[in-house]
Amino acid sequence: MKKSVKIFVTSLAGAATLALAFGTALACSVHSLRQKTGTAPSPSAREIEKLETRLNEKYPERLLHATSLPYEIPFEQPEVNCESAVVIDTVTGNILFEKNPNKPIPPASMTKLVEMFVVFEECRNSKITLDDIVPLPPESWSVNLPSDASRMFLGKNQKVTLRELLLGLSIASGNDASIAVAKYISGDMDSFVARMNSVVKNLGLKKTHFVESSGYSENNITTAREFAAFSRVYINRFPFSLKDFHSKSELRYPQKKNLLPDARLEDNPEIVQKNTNKLLGKLEGCDGLKTGFIYESGYNLALTATRDSRRFLSITMGGPGNNTAEGNKYRVIDGTALMEYCFANFDDYIVPESERHAYTMGVAGAAESECILVPAFDEKLTVPKSMKNKINAKAHIPSFILGKRNMGHQIGFLEYEADGITLRKVPLVCLTDIQEGSVLEKLWGKLVYKVALKLEEKNK
Repeated sequence: MKKSVKIFVTSLAGAATLALAFGTALACSVHSLRQKTGTAPSPSAREIEKLETRLNEKYPERLLHATSLPYEIPFEQPEVNCESAVVIDTVTGNILFEKNPNKPIPPASMTKLVEMFVVFEECRNSKITLDDIVPLPPESWSVNLPSDASRMFLGKNQKVTLRELLLGLSIASGNDASIAVAKYISGDMDSFVARMNSVVKNLGLKKTHFVESSGYSENNITTAREFAAFSRVYINRFPFSLKDFHSKSELRYPQKKNLLPDARLEDNPEIVQKNTNKLLGKLEGCDGLKTGFIYESGYNLALTATRDSRRFLSITMGGPGNNTAEGNKYRVIDGTALMEYCFANFDDYIVPESERHAYTMGVAGAAESECILVPAFDEKLTVPKSMKNKINAKAHIPSFILGKRNMGHQIGFLEYEADGITLRKVPLVCLTDIQEGSVLEKLWGKLVYKVALKLEEKNK
Protein backbone atom coordinates (compact mmCIF):
# COMPACT_ATOMS: atom_id res chain seq x y z
CA MET A 1 0.00 0.00 0.00
CA LYS A 2 1.26 3.38 -0.90
CA LYS A 3 2.33 5.65 1.94
CA SER A 4 -0.32 8.29 1.16
CA VAL A 5 -3.08 5.72 1.26
CA LYS A 6 -1.81 4.44 4.61
CA ILE A 7 -1.83 7.96 6.01
CA PHE A 8 -5.36 8.47 4.73
CA VAL A 9 -6.64 5.24 6.23
CA THR A 10 -4.88 5.97 9.51
CA SER A 11 -6.38 9.45 9.60
CA LEU A 12 -9.81 8.08 8.79
CA ALA A 13 -9.53 5.54 11.57
CA GLY A 14 -8.38 8.22 13.99
CA ALA A 15 -11.29 10.44 13.05
CA ALA A 16 -13.69 7.56 13.46
CA THR A 17 -12.21 6.83 16.87
CA LEU A 18 -12.52 10.44 17.87
CA ALA A 19 -16.09 10.57 16.58
CA LEU A 20 -16.91 7.42 18.49
CA ALA A 21 -15.32 8.80 21.63
CA PHE A 22 -17.15 12.08 21.19
CA GLY A 23 -20.45 10.33 20.60
CA THR A 24 -19.92 8.09 23.59
CA ALA A 25 -19.06 11.03 25.83
CA LEU A 26 -22.08 12.94 24.58
CA ALA A 27 -24.38 9.96 25.09
CA CYS A 28 -23.06 9.41 28.59
CA SER A 29 -23.48 13.08 29.47
CA VAL A 30 -27.01 13.14 28.10
CA HIS A 31 -27.90 9.95 29.96
CA SER A 32 -26.43 11.28 33.18
CA LEU A 33 -28.31 14.56 32.82
CA ARG A 34 -31.66 12.85 32.26
CA GLN A 35 -31.20 10.29 35.03
CA LYS A 36 -30.75 12.82 37.84
CA THR A 37 -34.43 13.71 38.04
CA GLY A 38 -36.21 12.30 41.10
CA THR A 39 -36.70 12.69 44.82
CA ALA A 40 -33.82 14.01 46.85
CA PRO A 41 -32.85 13.55 50.48
CA SER A 42 -34.46 16.08 52.82
CA PRO A 43 -32.29 19.19 53.10
CA SER A 44 -30.48 19.90 56.33
CA ALA A 45 -31.71 22.42 58.86
CA ARG A 46 -28.70 24.62 58.05
CA GLU A 47 -29.52 24.64 54.34
CA ILE A 48 -33.15 25.51 55.02
CA GLU A 49 -32.20 28.26 57.46
CA LYS A 50 -29.95 29.90 54.88
CA LEU A 51 -32.70 29.73 52.29
CA GLU A 52 -35.38 31.18 54.59
CA THR A 53 -33.97 34.72 54.58
CA ARG A 54 -33.89 34.89 50.81
CA LEU A 55 -37.39 33.50 50.45
CA ASN A 56 -38.81 35.99 52.95
CA GLU A 57 -37.51 38.77 50.71
CA LYS A 58 -38.78 37.16 47.52
CA TYR A 59 -42.15 36.07 48.90
CA PRO A 60 -43.30 38.62 51.53
CA GLU A 61 -46.56 36.68 51.89
CA ARG A 62 -44.51 34.11 53.83
CA LEU A 63 -44.45 36.61 56.70
CA LEU A 64 -48.23 37.03 56.85
CA HIS A 65 -49.86 35.59 59.97
CA ALA A 66 -53.27 35.16 58.37
CA THR A 67 -53.81 34.03 54.79
CA SER A 68 -56.86 33.22 52.70
CA LEU A 69 -57.48 29.62 51.70
CA PRO A 70 -56.04 28.94 48.23
CA TYR A 71 -59.14 26.94 47.26
CA GLU A 72 -62.89 27.46 47.36
CA ILE A 73 -64.65 26.00 50.39
CA PRO A 74 -66.87 23.15 49.12
CA PHE A 75 -69.58 23.37 51.79
CA GLU A 76 -72.03 25.88 53.21
CA GLN A 77 -70.73 28.42 55.69
CA PRO A 78 -72.56 29.55 58.85
CA GLU A 79 -74.37 32.83 59.33
CA VAL A 80 -73.41 35.11 62.21
CA ASN A 81 -75.07 38.10 63.87
CA CYS A 82 -71.97 40.27 64.36
CA GLU A 83 -70.87 42.94 61.90
CA SER A 84 -67.42 41.50 61.29
CA ALA A 85 -65.81 38.10 61.83
CA VAL A 86 -62.75 36.02 60.97
CA VAL A 87 -61.89 32.42 61.87
CA ILE A 88 -58.30 31.22 61.56
CA ASP A 89 -56.43 27.96 61.98
CA THR A 90 -53.67 28.80 64.47
CA VAL A 91 -51.35 26.13 63.04
CA THR A 92 -51.51 27.03 59.36
CA GLY A 93 -52.71 30.64 59.50
CA ASN A 94 -55.41 29.83 56.94
CA ILE A 95 -58.61 31.88 57.20
CA LEU A 96 -61.64 29.57 57.21
CA PHE A 97 -64.41 32.15 57.49
CA GLU A 98 -64.73 35.88 56.82
CA LYS A 99 -67.44 38.50 57.14
CA ASN A 100 -66.46 42.12 56.54
CA PRO A 101 -62.94 41.21 57.72
CA ASN A 102 -61.38 44.60 56.97
CA LYS A 103 -63.99 46.83 58.61
CA PRO A 104 -62.33 49.18 61.15
CA ILE A 105 -63.86 48.65 64.61
CA PRO A 106 -62.57 49.56 68.10
CA PRO A 107 -61.25 46.38 69.76
CA ALA A 108 -62.49 47.55 73.20
CA SER A 109 -61.04 45.35 75.96
CA MET A 110 -59.54 42.88 73.49
CA THR A 111 -56.85 45.59 73.50
CA LYS A 112 -55.65 44.10 76.79
CA LEU A 113 -54.26 41.10 74.86
CA VAL A 114 -51.73 43.39 73.23
CA GLU A 115 -50.87 44.78 76.66
CA MET A 116 -50.25 41.25 77.94
CA PHE A 117 -48.14 40.52 74.87
CA VAL A 118 -45.83 43.41 75.79
CA VAL A 119 -45.58 42.16 79.38
CA PHE A 120 -44.69 38.61 78.33
CA GLU A 121 -42.06 39.99 75.96
CA GLU A 122 -40.53 41.89 78.87
CA CYS A 123 -40.53 38.75 81.00
CA ARG A 124 -38.96 36.72 78.20
CA ASN A 125 -36.18 39.29 77.97
CA SER A 126 -35.61 38.85 81.75
CA LYS A 127 -36.29 42.51 82.49
CA ILE A 128 -39.12 41.71 84.92
CA THR A 129 -40.88 38.70 86.45
CA LEU A 130 -44.53 37.94 87.01
CA ASP A 131 -43.87 37.83 90.74
CA ASP A 132 -42.77 41.46 90.88
CA ILE A 133 -44.73 43.64 93.30
CA VAL A 134 -46.27 46.46 91.25
CA PRO A 135 -46.82 49.95 92.73
CA LEU A 136 -50.40 51.18 92.44
CA PRO A 137 -50.50 54.87 91.46
CA PRO A 138 -53.69 56.77 92.41
CA GLU A 139 -54.90 56.81 88.79
CA SER A 140 -55.09 53.00 88.96
CA TRP A 141 -57.33 52.96 92.04
CA SER A 142 -60.82 51.74 91.29
CA VAL A 143 -62.45 54.81 92.85
CA ASN A 144 -60.71 57.06 90.35
CA LEU A 145 -61.98 55.27 87.24
CA PRO A 146 -65.05 56.29 85.19
CA SER A 147 -68.22 54.75 86.55
CA ASP A 148 -68.76 52.51 83.50
CA ALA A 149 -65.21 51.16 83.40
CA SER A 150 -64.55 47.51 84.22
CA ARG A 151 -62.21 46.96 87.17
CA MET A 152 -60.53 44.42 89.44
CA PHE A 153 -60.95 46.85 92.38
CA LEU A 154 -57.43 48.05 93.05
CA GLY A 155 -57.10 50.57 95.82
CA LYS A 156 -54.93 52.35 98.33
CA ASN A 157 -52.97 50.29 100.86
CA GLN A 158 -52.84 47.23 98.62
CA LYS A 159 -49.94 45.21 97.29
CA VAL A 160 -50.31 43.13 94.17
CA THR A 161 -48.03 41.12 91.89
CA LEU A 162 -47.76 41.52 88.17
CA ARG A 163 -49.24 38.04 87.78
CA GLU A 164 -52.32 39.07 89.76
CA LEU A 165 -52.73 42.17 87.65
CA LEU A 166 -52.65 40.07 84.48
CA LEU A 167 -55.34 37.85 85.98
CA GLY A 168 -57.30 41.02 86.61
CA LEU A 169 -56.87 41.92 82.93
CA SER A 170 -57.76 38.52 81.51
CA ILE A 171 -60.63 37.53 83.85
CA ALA A 172 -62.30 40.76 85.02
CA SER A 173 -61.01 42.96 82.19
CA GLY A 174 -59.89 45.48 84.81
CA ASN A 175 -59.06 48.92 83.42
CA ASP A 176 -57.47 49.72 86.77
CA ALA A 177 -55.10 46.77 86.30
CA SER A 178 -54.33 48.00 82.79
CA ILE A 179 -53.22 51.40 84.05
CA ALA A 180 -51.05 49.89 86.80
CA VAL A 181 -49.35 47.52 84.35
CA ALA A 182 -48.67 50.18 81.73
CA LYS A 183 -47.13 52.53 84.30
CA TYR A 184 -44.99 49.77 85.77
CA ILE A 185 -43.59 48.63 82.42
CA SER A 186 -42.95 51.98 80.76
CA GLY A 187 -43.38 54.70 83.38
CA ASP A 188 -46.25 56.42 81.62
CA MET A 189 -49.17 55.53 79.36
CA ASP A 190 -47.85 57.21 76.20
CA SER A 191 -44.59 55.25 76.32
CA PHE A 192 -46.38 51.99 76.93
CA VAL A 193 -48.83 52.58 74.08
CA ALA A 194 -45.87 53.26 71.81
CA ARG A 195 -44.65 49.75 72.71
CA MET A 196 -48.05 48.30 71.82
CA ASN A 197 -48.07 50.07 68.46
CA SER A 198 -44.56 48.86 67.80
CA VAL A 199 -45.69 45.26 68.38
CA VAL A 200 -48.50 45.39 65.83
CA LYS A 201 -46.38 47.32 63.33
CA ASN A 202 -43.64 44.68 63.51
CA LEU A 203 -46.28 42.04 62.79
CA GLY A 204 -47.20 43.84 59.59
CA LEU A 205 -50.58 45.08 60.84
CA LYS A 206 -51.33 48.38 59.11
CA LYS A 207 -54.90 49.06 60.22
CA THR A 208 -54.38 48.55 63.96
CA HIS A 209 -53.53 51.45 66.27
CA PHE A 210 -53.87 52.19 69.98
CA VAL A 211 -54.08 55.38 72.05
CA GLU A 212 -54.35 53.73 75.47
CA SER A 213 -53.92 50.24 76.90
CA SER A 214 -57.30 49.24 78.34
CA GLY A 215 -59.55 49.49 75.27
CA TYR A 216 -61.79 52.11 76.90
CA SER A 217 -61.17 54.61 74.08
CA GLU A 218 -63.06 54.41 70.79
CA ASN A 219 -59.90 55.75 69.14
CA ASN A 220 -58.24 52.38 69.49
CA ILE A 221 -58.87 50.70 66.14
CA THR A 222 -58.34 47.36 64.40
CA THR A 223 -60.02 44.93 62.03
CA ALA A 224 -61.16 41.35 62.59
CA ARG A 225 -58.58 40.07 60.11
CA GLU A 226 -55.67 41.94 61.68
CA PHE A 227 -56.67 41.09 65.22
CA ALA A 228 -56.95 37.43 64.23
CA ALA A 229 -53.40 37.62 62.87
CA PHE A 230 -52.18 39.21 66.12
CA SER A 231 -54.04 36.70 68.30
CA ARG A 232 -52.54 33.79 66.38
CA VAL A 233 -49.04 35.10 67.08
CA TYR A 234 -49.95 35.74 70.72
CA ILE A 235 -51.22 32.19 71.26
CA ASN A 236 -48.33 30.53 69.44
CA ARG A 237 -45.65 32.64 71.10
CA PHE A 238 -47.09 32.50 74.62
CA PRO A 239 -49.17 29.29 74.80
CA PHE A 240 -48.92 29.22 78.60
CA SER A 241 -51.13 32.31 78.72
CA LEU A 242 -54.19 30.18 77.94
CA LYS A 243 -53.80 27.84 80.90
CA ASP A 244 -52.37 30.38 83.34
CA PHE A 245 -54.64 33.33 82.59
CA HIS A 246 -57.34 33.16 79.94
CA SER A 247 -59.02 29.90 80.97
CA LYS A 248 -59.36 30.81 84.66
CA SER A 249 -63.00 30.86 85.67
CA GLU A 250 -62.98 33.56 88.35
CA LEU A 251 -60.99 36.24 90.13
CA ARG A 252 -61.05 36.77 93.90
CA TYR A 253 -59.62 40.12 94.83
CA PRO A 254 -58.46 41.60 97.11
CA GLN A 255 -57.42 38.74 99.35
CA LYS A 256 -55.86 39.14 102.79
CA LYS A 257 -52.36 38.80 101.30
CA ASN A 258 -53.03 41.86 99.13
CA LEU A 259 -53.69 44.20 102.07
CA LEU A 260 -51.01 46.29 103.76
CA PRO A 261 -50.99 46.33 107.60
CA ASP A 262 -52.79 49.68 107.83
CA ALA A 263 -55.55 48.66 105.37
CA ARG A 264 -59.05 48.26 106.80
CA LEU A 265 -60.74 44.96 105.88
CA GLU A 266 -64.16 46.63 105.71
CA ASP A 267 -62.81 49.04 103.09
CA ASN A 268 -61.33 46.20 101.02
CA PRO A 269 -63.87 43.38 100.87
CA GLU A 270 -63.06 40.36 98.69
CA ILE A 271 -64.98 40.56 95.43
CA VAL A 272 -65.56 37.50 93.26
CA GLN A 273 -65.78 38.14 89.50
CA LYS A 274 -66.52 35.48 86.90
CA ASN A 275 -64.59 35.38 83.62
CA THR A 276 -66.26 37.64 81.06
CA ASN A 277 -65.89 34.88 78.41
CA LYS A 278 -69.15 32.97 78.80
CA LEU A 279 -68.06 30.15 76.51
CA LEU A 280 -65.56 28.82 79.05
CA GLY A 281 -67.01 25.56 80.34
CA LYS A 282 -69.76 25.61 77.69
CA LEU A 283 -67.90 25.15 74.42
CA GLU A 284 -65.85 21.95 74.23
CA GLY A 285 -62.13 22.73 74.26
CA CYS A 286 -62.55 26.46 74.89
CA ASP A 287 -59.64 27.91 76.87
CA GLY A 288 -59.72 31.60 76.00
CA LEU A 289 -59.45 34.33 74.99
CA LYS A 290 -60.89 37.80 75.68
CA THR A 291 -64.11 39.82 75.47
CA GLY A 292 -64.50 43.50 74.70
CA PHE A 293 -67.26 46.07 74.77
CA ILE A 294 -67.73 49.79 74.42
CA TYR A 295 -70.77 51.40 72.83
CA GLU A 296 -68.77 52.31 69.72
CA SER A 297 -67.58 48.73 69.15
CA GLY A 298 -70.51 46.55 70.08
CA TYR A 299 -69.85 43.18 71.69
CA ASN A 300 -66.47 41.78 70.64
CA LEU A 301 -64.93 38.40 71.36
CA ALA A 302 -61.55 36.79 70.68
CA LEU A 303 -62.31 33.08 71.11
CA THR A 304 -60.18 29.96 70.85
CA ALA A 305 -60.76 26.26 71.35
CA THR A 306 -58.76 23.08 70.81
CA ARG A 307 -59.78 19.49 70.05
CA ASP A 308 -57.62 16.56 68.88
CA SER A 309 -54.53 18.76 68.34
CA ARG A 310 -56.50 21.22 66.22
CA ARG A 311 -56.88 24.80 67.40
CA PHE A 312 -59.09 27.43 65.84
CA LEU A 313 -59.41 31.09 66.69
CA SER A 314 -62.34 33.38 65.95
CA ILE A 315 -62.64 37.14 66.16
CA THR A 316 -66.19 38.49 66.21
CA MET A 317 -66.69 42.25 66.35
CA GLY A 318 -69.67 44.57 66.37
CA GLY A 319 -71.92 42.01 68.01
CA PRO A 320 -75.53 43.08 68.70
CA GLY A 321 -77.21 43.51 72.08
CA ASN A 322 -79.07 46.17 74.02
CA ASN A 323 -77.43 45.11 77.27
CA THR A 324 -74.72 42.79 78.58
CA ALA A 325 -77.02 39.77 78.77
CA GLU A 326 -78.06 40.16 75.13
CA GLY A 327 -74.51 40.87 74.04
CA ASN A 328 -73.26 37.72 75.75
CA LYS A 329 -76.08 35.71 74.20
CA TYR A 330 -75.03 36.65 70.68
CA ARG A 331 -71.34 36.17 71.50
CA VAL A 332 -72.16 32.60 72.54
CA ILE A 333 -74.34 31.96 69.48
CA ASP A 334 -71.81 33.31 66.98
CA GLY A 335 -68.74 31.85 68.68
CA THR A 336 -70.31 28.40 68.99
CA ALA A 337 -71.49 28.39 65.37
CA LEU A 338 -68.07 29.32 64.02
CA MET A 339 -66.12 26.88 66.16
CA GLU A 340 -68.42 23.93 65.52
CA TYR A 341 -68.30 24.70 61.80
CA CYS A 342 -64.50 24.52 61.80
CA PHE A 343 -64.17 21.41 63.94
CA ALA A 344 -66.80 19.60 61.86
CA ASN A 345 -65.30 20.42 58.46
CA PHE A 346 -61.54 21.09 58.64
CA ASP A 347 -58.33 19.33 59.53
CA ASP A 348 -54.62 20.07 59.22
CA TYR A 349 -52.40 18.61 56.51
CA ILE A 350 -48.83 18.91 57.81
CA VAL A 351 -45.78 17.32 56.23
CA PRO A 352 -43.15 16.54 58.89
CA GLU A 353 -39.82 18.32 58.42
CA SER A 354 -38.10 14.97 57.97
CA GLU A 355 -40.43 14.14 55.07
CA ARG A 356 -40.45 17.54 53.40
CA HIS A 357 -40.70 17.24 49.64
CA ALA A 358 -37.39 17.69 47.82
CA TYR A 359 -36.43 16.88 44.25
CA THR A 360 -33.16 16.62 42.35
CA MET A 361 -32.65 17.46 38.68
CA GLY A 362 -29.76 17.50 36.27
CA VAL A 363 -27.94 20.73 35.39
CA ALA A 364 -25.99 21.26 32.18
CA GLY A 365 -23.43 23.97 31.50
CA ALA A 366 -22.79 24.87 35.14
CA ALA A 367 -20.21 24.15 37.82
CA GLU A 368 -22.66 21.79 39.55
CA SER A 369 -24.22 18.78 37.87
CA GLU A 370 -27.42 18.73 39.85
CA CYS A 371 -29.89 21.02 41.60
CA ILE A 372 -32.13 20.29 44.59
CA LEU A 373 -35.59 21.86 44.61
CA VAL A 374 -37.66 22.45 47.75
CA PRO A 375 -41.06 24.13 48.41
CA ALA A 376 -40.92 27.88 48.95
CA PHE A 377 -43.53 27.72 51.73
CA ASP A 378 -44.15 25.55 54.79
CA GLU A 379 -46.00 22.40 53.88
CA LYS A 380 -48.94 23.17 56.12
CA LEU A 381 -52.49 23.57 54.89
CA THR A 382 -55.98 23.46 56.36
CA VAL A 383 -58.01 21.04 54.27
CA PRO A 384 -61.56 19.69 54.20
CA LYS A 385 -61.64 16.84 56.71
CA SER A 386 -62.95 14.41 54.08
CA MET A 387 -59.88 15.00 51.89
CA LYS A 388 -57.06 14.75 54.43
CA ASN A 389 -56.15 11.13 53.63
CA LYS A 390 -56.54 11.59 49.88
CA ILE A 391 -54.00 14.34 49.27
CA ASN A 392 -51.39 13.81 46.58
CA ALA A 393 -48.39 16.05 46.11
CA LYS A 394 -47.22 16.22 42.49
CA ALA A 395 -44.12 18.05 41.31
CA HIS A 396 -44.37 19.95 38.02
CA ILE A 397 -40.72 20.42 37.06
CA PRO A 398 -38.55 19.97 33.96
CA SER A 399 -36.26 16.97 33.75
CA PHE A 400 -33.15 19.16 33.57
CA ILE A 401 -32.03 22.75 33.24
CA LEU A 402 -29.25 24.73 31.58
CA GLY A 403 -26.89 27.18 33.22
CA LYS A 404 -26.47 28.81 36.59
CA ARG A 405 -29.31 29.53 39.04
CA ASN A 406 -29.49 31.51 42.26
CA MET A 407 -30.67 30.15 45.57
CA GLY A 408 -34.46 30.64 45.74
CA HIS A 409 -34.93 30.69 41.96
CA GLN A 410 -38.26 29.08 41.03
CA ILE A 411 -38.21 26.05 38.80
CA GLY A 412 -41.71 24.58 38.56
CA PHE A 413 -44.19 24.07 41.37
CA LEU A 414 -45.63 21.50 43.77
CA GLU A 415 -49.37 20.83 43.46
CA TYR A 416 -51.44 19.45 46.34
CA GLU A 417 -54.57 17.75 45.02
CA ALA A 418 -57.45 15.66 46.36
CA ASP A 419 -60.64 14.42 44.70
CA GLY A 420 -59.76 16.35 41.56
CA ILE A 421 -59.54 19.64 43.48
CA THR A 422 -56.30 21.61 43.54
CA LEU A 423 -55.81 22.64 47.15
CA ARG A 424 -52.58 24.57 46.73
CA LYS A 425 -49.73 25.32 44.34
CA VAL A 426 -46.35 26.07 45.89
CA PRO A 427 -43.26 27.26 43.97
CA LEU A 428 -40.34 24.83 43.93
CA VAL A 429 -37.07 26.72 44.31
CA CYS A 430 -33.34 26.02 44.21
CA LEU A 431 -31.99 25.07 47.60
CA THR A 432 -28.50 26.43 46.85
CA ASP A 433 -26.72 28.58 44.29
CA ILE A 434 -25.80 26.84 41.05
CA GLN A 435 -22.52 28.46 40.06
CA GLU A 436 -21.61 29.47 36.53
CA GLY A 437 -19.49 26.92 34.67
CA SER A 438 -16.24 27.41 32.79
CA VAL A 439 -16.21 28.31 29.09
CA LEU A 440 -15.71 24.65 28.20
CA GLU A 441 -18.45 23.53 30.63
CA LYS A 442 -20.89 26.03 29.14
CA LEU A 443 -20.14 25.03 25.51
CA TRP A 444 -20.35 21.32 26.23
CA GLY A 445 -23.43 21.85 28.44
CA LYS A 446 -25.35 23.63 25.67
CA LEU A 447 -24.73 20.73 23.34
CA VAL A 448 -25.73 18.13 25.93
CA TYR A 449 -28.86 20.14 26.83
CA LYS A 450 -29.98 20.42 23.18
CA VAL A 451 -29.55 16.71 22.54
CA ALA A 452 -31.30 15.79 25.80
CA LEU A 453 -34.15 18.16 24.99
CA LYS A 454 -34.64 16.59 21.54
CA LEU A 455 -34.72 13.13 23.08
CA GLU A 456 -37.22 14.36 25.68
CA GLU A 457 -39.52 15.72 22.97
CA LYS A 458 -39.12 12.58 20.86
CA ASN A 459 -40.19 10.34 23.73
CA LYS A 460 -43.32 12.32 24.59
